Amino acid sequence: MMIIGHLGRETMRLVNHMALLSAYTVDLLSYLVRRPKVGRSLVRRIALEQIYFTAVQALWTLIPVALIIGSAFIVQFTKLSGQYELGNIVVLLIIRESGPAITALLIILRSATAVTIETSYMKIFHEIDALEMSGMDPVWIICVPRLIGITSAILGLFIIFDIVAIIGGYAVVWMFSYLPIGGFLHQIAKAVTLTEIAVGLIKAGCFGIIITVISTYYGLNVEKKITEIPIATSIAAVEGFFFCLIANILISALFYL
Repeated sequence: MMIIGHLGRETMRLVNHMALLSAYTVDLLSYLVRRPKVGRSLVRRIALEQIYFTAVQALWTLIPVALIIGSAFIVQFTKLSGQYELGNIVVLLIIRESGPAITALLIILRSATAVTIETSYMKIFHEIDALEMSGMDPVWIICVPRLIGITSAILGLFIIFDIVAIIGGYAVVWMFSYLPIGGFLHQIAKAVTLTEIAVGLIKAGCFGIIITVISTYYGLNVEKKITEIPIATSIAAVEGFFFCLIANILISALFYL
């Protein structure tokens, strides 16, 4: 009976948590339609700063990772090209699956943790209370620009990752090996379809929303103890990546099964 009671409580807690996240997601996305007049210039400035931090400053990490993964995939699967075209394999593994997932992981490690810590400190040091007392909506001023910045950044980084992984990886393999990869770019051109591109962009957009929602939700729900910040940051990072993986599977299943 104790085990059943524990499972029941955990199930109710999970259902309540999912309901709160869903309500918060709807509320956050609704601001993109309503667009309050107060603080629009501030929202634009913060969104641009978020794009610069999340996307531009992350290129020094993303590009080497993309080169390593792209060249490794091409080398490992060149021997299978007689059974299945190398271009199709690369498109399947990079554009459809690895590209969005690795980009999401990089942004979680770099930006989601920073956003959770930042919003947590704003909550603890009453900066959010100050915004409310001045007549500004904290969700509009704090969370919406992070949503715009992170989602825009992950879309851009996903495209850059794919280009660098495929073309850069091909160049690395061509220069430093003698593997038979002739006609590789032609195979890629045939394998890439509008569906592949659309699915990748949909995944990237969903990942941006998930990462922003999870990171800001945990940051805003920190109480008044600084010691809660590391715990909230860790939970937000793990949970954000978990939901990104679930979204990745569901979107792939929706389009390809």
